[in-house]
Amino acid sequence: MKKLTKAIALAGVMTAGMTAATSTFAEEVEVSASATVASMYLWRGLDLGNGAAAVSGDLSVSMSGAYAGVWTSSGDSAAGNEYDLYIGYGGEVEDFSYDLSVWTYSYPTSPDDADTPEDESQGNTFSLTDAILSLGYMGASFSYYYPLSSNPSDYSYMTLGYGYDKYSATVGMTSSDDDTDYTHLDLSYAYNDSLAFTLSKVVDQETDDAVDDDVKVVVSYSLPISM
Repeated sequence: MKKLTKAIALAGVMTAGMTAATSTFAEEVEVSASATVASMYLWRGLDLGNGAAAVSGDLSVSMSGAYAGVWTSSGDSAAGNEYDLYIGYGGEVEDFSYDLSVWTYSYPTSPDDADTPEDESQGNTFSLTDAILSLGYMGASFSYYYPLSSNPSDYSYMTLGYGYDKYSATVGMTSSDDDTDYTHLDLSYAYNDSLAFTLSKVVDQETDDAVDDDVKVVVSYSLPISM
């Protein structure tokens, strides 16, 4: 009987320990999701949807600074629907923040006449991959995108930004070996946690084929999705 009592007590301790460990693990792992509707697909100062609205969604898992997820969007008139896979790690030390991630941009419904590389073994599907380093100090930020894939061309892209309260400004600079070099400026205002407004304009360019330098106005509305 004593042995049985001890066994029951030990089983209770083990069960409690497993429950506590499971609870701690669940508390450490965070799953988040969101959905966004925007008046256009603004990407690096360019309207990829030719004025059409874009719907996007994000699902991510994070734990102790590491994270991974998927982001998907409609609205790219040239390459079709898009989904991005990403993985990264970030953190903060007092007022300094850092983040390193790898993103793969995939377009499974790319049309035959899209100005993009095609992989015959996968139909019209193609993808690009970037390694992204982001640094921040108080309100200032810097990001550099390093291409891990060289199609459609070798390129570089970097941003400098500053945010204060509900306002932010970002300067993005892109260049590639097909002589598509330009700089854009984005000014944003976050009305609340969901509604935001952005003005974007290409302010300088040195390209063989001129990019659209009209002022673009983007209204976006985002909502978190309870998991």
